[in-house]
Amino acid sequence: MRKAALFISSLHKGGAERVMSQIAHHLLAGGCEVVLVTQRVDGDEYALDGRIRRRISDLTPEETAGSSIAGRIVNLARRFRKLRGIWKEEKPDVILSFIGKNNVMAVLTAKGLHIPVVCGVRGDPALEYEDPSLKKAAFRTFGGAARIVLQTERSRNFFPENISKKAIILPNPIEPQFLMPPFEGERDGRIVTVGRIDANKNQRLLIDAFCNVADRIPDCRLEIFGQGPDLEQLRTLVKERGMEERISLPGPVDRVQDRIRSASLFVLPSDTEGMPNALLEAMSLGLPCISTDCPSGGPAQLIKDGVNGLLVPVRDEERLGEAIVRMLTDRQKAEEMGRNARGVQEIYAPDKALQAWEQCLSEAADGRKGK
Repeated sequence: MRKAALFISSLHKGGAERVMSQIAHHLLAGGCEVVLVTQRVDGDEYALDGRIRRRISDLTPEETAGSSIAGRIVNLARRFRKLRGIWKEEKPDVILSFIGKNNVMAVLTAKGLHIPVVCGVRGDPALEYEDPSLKKAAFRTFGGAARIVLQTERSRNFFPENISKKAIILPNPIEPQFLMPPFEGERDGRIVTVGRIDANKNQRLLIDAFCNVADRIPDCRLEIFGQGPDLEQLRTLVKERGMEERISLPGPVDRVQDRIRSASLFVLPSDTEGMPNALLEAMSLGLPCISTDCPSGGPAQLIKDGVNGLLVPVRDEERLGEAIVRMLTDRQKAEEMGRNARGVQEIYAPDKALQAWEQCLSEAADGRKGK
């Protein structure tokens, strides 16, 4: 594989974007030419090595036909031609696309160019393709992809057989800074979580569960790290509950691994997840962990309940509270689960995980040569 094109909406900091950046740098380090195609440039993006070329596929203001119905149809056709033109100019050995309609566009625009496309579904496919028209388009086009990369085995069930048989499960690479030695000493009694502050991540559930059991764990505090649209709303909720002394939302922080490493417990309270990076990283640090058992099966693929963490039903405030009390009152068992949790490094260590991605792309490129 001499040249790879990677396609995603932007490199704005997020889970899928981070993995795309890691893949790009891994391929570059192995001697592959890498072109990153994004629809736009956003603020606060992941930094790229200067040798990775960037192409923008969205229309410029001068290329845009307007916002009327006729104009939108023209714009769609122009976006299609522009992206297809990029593939024709770059002539990559393989295209890797990430997320939703990008996957559909990648397959359609590469049709007839003899460039294999690998589509990455980065979350729960039932939500990523929740829109009926997008789901229909995915089911019609994904048969033309070389591979469909999913994050969990449960996700296969969403797709018809002709697509699911092309699916492969590939791991997310752990960020190297989360591979530090295990924490030694007495943990500090904090419950922590990390992630975008929004309705889906459902930090409100964690706040409610904590408040319900706070009297049973009087020496513990809750810290919620991250930025998002619900941050101020949750800060107001904490004040209304009179819990400012025990619950804090400091926002995004640098080197979050140093801020959570000595905590007594990590909790992921999400409604839905693909393969949750925050949980994976907390487990890699050896933190005792609790997660909701999200429908796509990402947390369940990481946690064997009672062995290396605890799983609780989604949106079950009472069960989450009981699990928190269990972890914080049986410290010996919690520490055992935390030690076991570090086993995720065997599968998700960066070199091993990224090599699996490279192999998938190389096999797709080799399949093209055989045609």
